[in-house]
Amino acid sequence: MLNGGLLRIRESMHLIKPSEQNAARYILAKPEEVIRLSIKELAERSESSQAAIIRLCKRIGVEGIQELKMRIAGDIQSTTEQDEFKEIRPDADIPTLIESVSYNNIHSLRETIKILEPDTVEKAIEALHQANRIDFFGVGASQLVAQDAHHKFLRINKMCTAHSDSHLQLTSAVTLAAGDAAVGISNSGETSQIITTMKQARKSGATTIGITKYGHNSLAEVVDIHLTTFTTEAGERSAATSSRIAQLNVIDILFRGVAARNYDISSVYLRETRRAVREQYK
Repeated sequence: MLNGGLLRIRESMHLIKPSEQNAARYILAKPEEVIRLSIKELAERSESSQAAIIRLCKRIGVEGIQELKMRIAGDIQSTTEQDEFKEIRPDADIPTLIESVSYNNIHSLRETIKILEPDTVEKAIEALHQANRIDFFGVGASQLVAQDAHHKFLRINKMCTAHSDSHLQLTSAVTLAAGDAAVGISNSGETSQIITTMKQARKSGATTIGITKYGHNSLAEVVDIHLTTFTTEAGERSAATSSRIAQLNVIDILFRGVAARNYDISSVYLRETRRAVREQYK
C-alpha cells in the first residue's frame, strides 16, 4: 500500500513555496477530507489553486493528486496511537524508558518505509552489485554505520573500505574509478567532510550513493542516487539513536539485495567466513 503523503509534506514544509502553503496546511489539517476531494474542490477549500497543488505534488516527489490521495489514505489506515515520537523524561522509570526508546526506533523504521523509494533502492543495489570496489564514508555515528556496511559487504567478498580518518577518506575517494561505488552516510546531509569526499568520488568516476534524512540537503545534490530515511532528533535526541537505526536498516536492505544477486556464491562466502571466525575460538 502506498503511504507517506503526510510525512512528505511535513518534512518539506520549509521548501514549499508560499503559493503552495495554503494547500499543504489544509492537507495536513484535514487528511480524511482531502482524500474525498477533487483537485478543484481542494483548491477552493484551501484557498489555493489547482496549479499550486500540482506544483506541491511535484515538489514532494509524487506524480499528481491521485497518488498523493492514495498515499494519504495509506497514512490514515496505518496510523496508530504509538506513531508519535516519545520524549525521554528525566523522571521516567525503567519500563517507560525501555518502551520510549524502543517505540522511537520502531517509529523511525516505519516512517522510513514510507519514504524509501523501491526504484531508487533497486538502482543502489545494482550499482553496488556491479561495483569493483565500494567505499563507505561517514563521520561520528554515521561512521559506525559505515563500519557495519564494510563488515557485511566484506563477508560476501566485495572489495570495500570504511576509513574513519578524513584524510584517508579523501585519498580513497581520489583513487576510485569508473566501475566503483561510493556510499556517503550523513543524517543531516550537511556534513562538510562527507560532501567534499563524495564530490571527489564522483569526479573520480565512481557511482555515488547518499543516505540522508528525507528532504532537501547538500549531500543529496551531489550524489547519483539518494536514499532517504526518517528521523526526529533535536536537542536531547541528537545522540543519533533513531537515525542510526534507520541508516543501519538501509544498509541491511542494500546488503541483502546485493547478496541475493549472486545468492549461491554469497552463501558460500557467508558460510566460510562464519566458519573461520568460529574456529578461531575453539
